[in-house]
Amino acid sequence: MSRNLRFSRRTTFAVAVTAVVATVLTACSGGSSDTKDAAPVAGGNAGTLNLYAYSVAKSAYDSVIPAFNKTDAGKGVQFQASYGASGDQSRKVKDGAEADVVSFSVEPDITRLVDSGQIDPSWNADADKGVPFGSVVVIAVRKGNPKGIKDWDDLLKPGISVVTPNPFSSGSAKWNLLAPYAVKSDGGKNPQAGLDYLTQLLTHVRVQPASGRDATQTFLQGTGDVLISYENEAITSERNGDPIEHFVPDSTFRIDNPVAVLKNAKNAKQAVAFKDFLYTKDGQTAFATAGFRPVDPGVAAQFTKDFPAPQKLYTIDDLGGWKKVDKDLFTPNTGSVAQIYDKATK
Repeated sequence: MSRNLRFSRRTTFAVAVTAVVATVLTACSGGSSDTKDAAPVAGGNAGTLNLYAYSVAKSAYDSVIPAFNKTDAGKGVQFQASYGASGDQSRKVKDGAEADVVSFSVEPDITRLVDSGQIDPSWNADADKGVPFGSVVVIAVRKGNPKGIKDWDDLLKPGISVVTPNPFSSGSAKWNLLAPYAVKSDGGKNPQAGLDYLTQLLTHVRVQPASGRDATQTFLQGTGDVLISYENEAITSERNGDPIEHFVPDSTFRIDNPVAVLKNAKNAKQAVAFKDFLYTKDGQTAFATAGFRPVDPGVAAQFTKDFPAPQKLYTIDDLGGWKKVDKDLFTPNTGSVAQIYDKATK
């Protein structure tokens, strides 16, 4: 088995699961791409943790938070959770939204808070690099796959309409574009080939939902033939009985979803305990049962039969890491993908 297909605690998240429950809560300001629990989750008097997370992570935390509350460290801890597009959530915290723990789609949304002095630069110094769970990029289609979509090339067929969120508000959109970019560029070895594919792909994107959750809802409401999505998000929809199905392409991209504690967390002790719980067997199992791939190989081994492994799984490291990728591809006005995106969506 190649190194890219080996999921370990140190360098990757493990192949995991398909059992999924939960629907996404709506409330708070900003509409469906910015949802917040109307009241603290769970009861008790051990303090309240403010969790700011990206939208599709709600199904994970619906399982993880109750599991944490069953532990001695989590007994009585309440949660005020806000869910929205990852980039938007990060900017809100940077601008003063009170948060104890953040759970974002992409590392740059954590880096923004490191640069602002709100998160310690050593946040990802642990063996798992600050990533307790993740997923892979998949292709979702209408039930029965009426358009016969089988791989990335099929998304470029005449008349095919693709749904994927806006990469400048949504972390999932960056992953969604990086998957075919990595595949077509052979892991960044031929960048122009990857950019040429994205240039064609973006002409098939008709709408720009703000978040991964909004993109799913847009697709379920009848827009588009294909949805590029997180694996866990597609599984959630299928388990909810939505008329879609998904497949893991033979070559795709690994999604790493980072978590960090704020330096000025009002309930720092509980916040650190919660973050640490995410890596425990119970925490990892909760992620797995919610459809996310855990980093603990022992937990992952219990779910490997349920989760297909792609033949080739690219990672952000294959493309030079997030600092390079964000600068070269996604910087507004100057990044290669940003320029393609602007031209395609004008």
